[in-house]
Amino acid sequence: MTTATHGNLFILSSPSGAGKSSLIKALLTKHQDIKMSVSHTTRGPRPGENNGEHYHFVSEADFNALILADDFFEWAKVFDNYYGTSKAAVASQLDAGLDVFLDIDWQGAQQVRKLVPDVKTIFILPPSQQELENRLNGRGQDSQEVIAKRMAQAKSESSHYNEFDYVLVNDDFDTTLSQLEHIVIAARMELKAQQTRHGALITDLLR
Repeated sequence: MTTATHGNLFILSSPSGAGKSSLIKALLTKHQDIKMSVSHTTRGPRPGENNGEHYHFVSEADFNALILADDFFEWAKVFDNYYGTSKAAVASQLDAGLDVFLDIDWQGAQQVRKLVPDVKTIFILPPSQQELENRLNGRGQDSQEVIAKRMAQAKSESSHYNEFDYVLVNDDFDTTLSQLEHIVIAARMELKAQQTRHGALITDLLR
């Protein structure tokens, strides 16, 4: 007999262009019991992005109202735009036994750690600066001015890698995805989760 267990909360951070979004997309495709928190943002949608699926796109005035109402699990300003994670949405998914990933930067990670000390944090690094620049150019979404700004920001963001529990270098996509999966599996096998999941079995074995 097994008992439903509370889901695990993960933070996945990286400099822009390190492959974080592609890794998350592949992970969610393979595992239906892993969900991505849908953040609120004041930036406009990029080609192919849908409101409520990729982000909740809101005005700056609406975002500020949510801050005042203490509705955000965490929030930060990145590249002149605001991003925030709904407290209620994350709590609902975790209570349902789902593992939840937050796609946030190191600033957001610091905020979440204060509220959830046992959150599992993962940082993705690109294999080199040149490869990072190639990936940003390959998107075809940003101007050279924006790309130059992202490259400069990448160094600052990467300097916070040592604040995270796990660091993955995204050189080979399939290898990195496998490593990410193993982190999730290991978290599910931790003592607290297993005591909840198999409480009746353990009691019986020790009787």
